[in-house]
Amino acid sequence: MRVGRFTALLFISLLTVGAACAQAWEEADPAMAGWSVDRLEVARQQSAALKPTALMIVQDGRVIARWGDTSHKVNVASVRKSLLSALYGIAVAEGRIELSASLADLGIDDNPPRLTDEEKMATVRDLLTSRSGIYHPAAHETADIKRKRPKRGSHQPGSFWFYNNWDFNALGTIYRQQTGEDIFQSFARRIAAPIGMEDFSVKDGRYALERLSEHPAYPFRLSARDAARFGQLFLNDGVWGNTQVVPAAWIRESTTAYSSAKRIRQGYGYMWWTLPEDIWGKSAFYASGYGGQIIAVVPTKRLVVVQTVDLSQNPKGIRTSAFIDLLKKVASASR
Repeated sequence: MRVGRFTALLFISLLTVGAACAQAWEEADPAMAGWSVDRLEVARQQSAALKPTALMIVQDGRVIARWGDTSHKVNVASVRKSLLSALYGIAVAEGRIELSASLADLGIDDNPPRLTDEEKMATVRDLLTSRSGIYHPAAHETADIKRKRPKRGSHQPGSFWFYNNWDFNALGTIYRQQTGEDIFQSFARRIAAPIGMEDFSVKDGRYALERLSEHPAYPFRLSARDAARFGQLFLNDGVWGNTQVVPAAWIRESTTAYSSAKRIRQGYGYMWWTLPEDIWGKSAFYASGYGGQIIAVVPTKRLVVVQTVDLSQNPKGIRTSAFIDLLKKVASASR
């Protein structure tokens, strides 16, 4: 499916809508908010050693601490999938996308070797949970995913979890096809503007198409302070101010684990990772992107923690496991 062209007038209006509605974060004094200043300093030093572009800690909707340049936009890599998941929640609630619809129902296929009839039985829900059973080459796959990708036809749709860029990219195609909207313009209008993102504009998204698949990836650039707003939106059950931006039912459904990544004791929902309850309390989850891009939400602490990494400045990036260890330090400093 080709990426559609939109009129210059619409494009310009959407570029400016976020700026018009932007609002600065409220700052809090950590000590007055009941945080351990000493433990927070330990976390700061640990974060500094990892060399992120920015790290931002928000509790009860107020900034407890921010380090680095929180306005600097970076490619947030696979965090894009959680951003699209939120748009799906809106589209599903509006009746524009059915989770039970199969790829055959939707007319979804791919470049040769084309999908089999069995593969086309996969549903939108199977793709959201990364359980499609479709192991066709995909755009923006890492070397690790290419190496581990199962053989075509080895698992029936819905029966096996594999972190699969084909699923995520095809969901982008389905979203555009079923809603008639560009992903980035939709995000700007439906999410970025209502929650007052300060830096995001439509030009911060692009489509990355590779010859091996007709379904492009859809990279986003976000600043840490805008990513924190997205995390806060999910902590607020989809509400911003007096507006229900994303349905509360979708927040719960999309951040529920339907699969288990046993090696790292984490679960996978609708393009969100979940954290073990015995360590993090109920319903903790995070979005994760290559190189250390993280939006973490810990409801029991009313906490959002965001890390961004510009890989041109820190080419090695930061491992997710290192961030999770840092998150424990941050949580231990909170009240």
